[in-house]
Amino acid sequence: MEAGLDVKAEDDGSYLINNETYISKNLVYRDYECADRGMLLPLWSEYTWPSELRAFLYLLGLLYCFLGVAIIADIFMGSIEKITSKTRKVYLTSEKEDEPEIIEVRIWSDAVANLTLMALGSSAPEILLSIIEIIGLNFDSGELGPGTIVGSAAFNLFVISAVCVMFIPKGEIRRIKDIKVFAVTAVFSVVAYLWLLIIVVVVSPGEVEIWEAVVTLVLFPALVLLAWLAEKNFFGVPNKTDTSKQIELGNFQPADKFLREKQYFRDGRLDREGLVAFIKEVKNYPGLTDEDAAVLAASKLVESQSHSRMWYRVGAVRSMTGGRKTQPQISYKLKEVYNAMNEHPEAPTVGEVPKVMPHKNAIIDFHSASCAVMENIGKFQVSICRSGKTDSRVSVRVETIDGTATVDQDYVPINEIITFESGETEKFIDVEIINDNQWEPDEEFFLKISLLMDQEQREGVQLGRISIMEITILNDDEPGLVMFQKRGFLVKESIGSAVIPVVRKNGADGEITVKWRTIDKSALSGRDFKGGEGELTFKHTETLQNIEIPIIDDMTPEKDEHFEIELFDPEGGAKLGQINRTAVTITNDDDFNNVLTNMMRMTNANVHALQVHHETYVSQIKDALNVNGGDIENATGMDYVLHFLTFGWKIIFALVPPPSILGGWLCFFVSLGVIGLLTAIVGDLASIFGCLVGLKDAVTAITFVALGTSLPDTFASKTAAVQEKHADNAIGNVTGSNSVNVFLGLGLPWFIAAVVNFVRAKPFLVAKGNLGFSVGLFTGLSVLTIGILMARRVLAVFGKAELGGPPVPRYLSGAVMICLWLIYVLFSSFQTYGYFDSVEKV
Repeated sequence: MEAGLDVKAEDDGSYLINNETYISKNLVYRDYECADRGMLLPLWSEYTWPSELRAFLYLLGLLYCFLGVAIIADIFMGSIEKITSKTRKVYLTSEKEDEPEIIEVRIWSDAVANLTLMALGSSAPEILLSIIEIIGLNFDSGELGPGTIVGSAAFNLFVISAVCVMFIPKGEIRRIKDIKVFAVTAVFSVVAYLWLLIIVVVVSPGEVEIWEAVVTLVLFPALVLLAWLAEKNFFGVPNKTDTSKQIELGNFQPADKFLREKQYFRDGRLDREGLVAFIKEVKNYPGLTDEDAAVLAASKLVESQSHSRMWYRVGAVRSMTGGRKTQPQISYKLKEVYNAMNEHPEAPTVGEVPKVMPHKNAIIDFHSASCAVMENIGKFQVSICRSGKTDSRVSVRVETIDGTATVDQDYVPINEIITFESGETEKFIDVEIINDNQWEPDEEFFLKISLLMDQEQREGVQLGRISIMEITILNDDEPGLVMFQKRGFLVKESIGSAVIPVVRKNGADGEITVKWRTIDKSALSGRDFKGGEGELTFKHTETLQNIEIPIIDDMTPEKDEHFEIELFDPEGGAKLGQINRTAVTITNDDDFNNVLTNMMRMTNANVHALQVHHETYVSQIKDALNVNGGDIENATGMDYVLHFLTFGWKIIFALVPPPSILGGWLCFFVSLGVIGLLTAIVGDLASIFGCLVGLKDAVTAITFVALGTSLPDTFASKTAAVQEKHADNAIGNVTGSNSVNVFLGLGLPWFIAAVVNFVRAKPFLVAKGNLGFSVGLFTGLSVLTIGILMARRVLAVFGKAELGGPPVPRYLSGAVMICLWLIYVLFSSFQTYGYFDSVEKV
């Protein structure tokens, strides 16, 4: 108290100083709970509001701001994607002497991008919250920022890992591919928190010195460097070549030859020749337009590309907010076609063709991809072949799947285990067809080979290329109808010969013949094609024959011309079907190329609409205004609800500069600033809410705030775990993100605060009790969790994979991880409220 002041305390709590009345701060806030806890809030007086109402409103505000943070983080990651997507051209020799092959290689290393910009993108709210809290407390330490850092790390490692372990599709596994990078980040994630424990408990208890903060910061570039060296195989044997996702077309030719020679959308890029084959296949499905084909092509193209964790996180945020999806949204009709093309053994398939390893495994598959049998055949045998390793006893399951033929009405169901003894190379399974003595169109069903669920019985056996067989039931009461497949065909002038299929439907009993002839129209026989007439013979059970018409290429530009082919005079009891005449249009190559170019343009437009960033303000604002980014046809009711709730945020954030400006850097810094402002509001909301309901900042941080900032990562990891063939994007980045949280989220604000307090000639104090206990507990539990993941990788009982595997072990390990998180939250909360005073004294 300064000398010369006359101070007198009054009964009402006020003070009389030199005859002036002053009211103490405690008196002002006595009935205005927690009003002094925020930097920016409250914005207006809530003096008369009930505490319960204020708590409810602050909770709603906290949840709403979490959505806002997620949306602006979506834009922030769009800028990161723009920055890290920069490529350089590499020229390679090719078969054509004058045209070298050009490939584009990303400038950014995956490991460096994941641990710098992408880690910053997913961890920006936690990092900025810690920095803002220290600045708001006049460079003194608080509990909300450090608590959120550790709490978020605990949720990420324990809960996200558990979700990914348990929610892999039944019978599947996921292994971490780049195990060296994961090892580096896992070690650093433990070292980071051990170092944190050493700082606050051992070296300078309760105080952070400048050199300690500097070391914390320096560990960040050290982590990036070592991860980059691991990615470059500096520490040992190079990783196997990554045959990234590709789409390959099925066996229209002999299967093995075709699959070796034809890759579709190679390396996730639009292939012109592949698109031609794709369009021809799509046109086999009636009623599909060119626009439909372009949507399907875009869907397959996106499926074939490899994606970063950032891509999955943006997709998770947009699903949570009713925004445009990053994955293809196709109508129910197109989805049926898409699934048929993916699952039918004769059609294009998505994903890798299984790599056959005959020197290690027994290869089990069907002898043929399809067969046709008469309805009155009764029982017949299907051959299942074994190749590769034959000196062991192996078993597989064979089961039937409905097509247009249905179980118990058209065939007897099968669900059997077939066992090959040592040396056996062929087994037969009896299939029984039900004859109902009624005329029916041809129907089909499928036989499927699958591996057994027991992991020991899966060892040493794998499925071959023909693991699904189509069985067509032919009507045995009629010789059938003969017709063309389609009413028209489009061929290039340079095609050589047009192959026109003729099919036999609704019966295949006996041998039949049908005659055909060409009819001149604008195209003339002898000048544009070699026409004439002939006869097709269908033997008993045969259902397909082709007419080949040579096309004459005169090398002169001309308009499209066409001729017709007619079927007539069927014999053997057969009748002509509805399509007994078809038109063949001959188009010159230039016109065909125009059609193809248009298709490629539409396909690229569909793919472009799925990218995670916007190129212009117009597209950015359009996406913000419309549910599902304007794709109203595929919007669900929940999309409308979420869009309504987040509409305000979307409109405000649409004003952020799009990533196309200045290579994405302007969007990067502007959105980072917006995240900082929102994070400051989140910090105030969390502190005031916690105060109103009686929670200390440390407990609020590891529960509400940690969960709110980590939920988008949870959905992103789950999606990546289900869709990716490796576990890297699901859990491989969790340890790296946790390390970056400490190095930047605590190292940077602590360094700033330590320097400021050094200038003030005072120490920078950090409460060691709560933070030290929380960090120590998390470190011990994190070592246990990483140990569980590594044990899952090497033990057969878990399927020798970090994620998935047999049901009981995977659910058990997932439950253990969730229990570890609950232990961390409960024990840390008990410590905060003084239940472990003896630990604090230590």
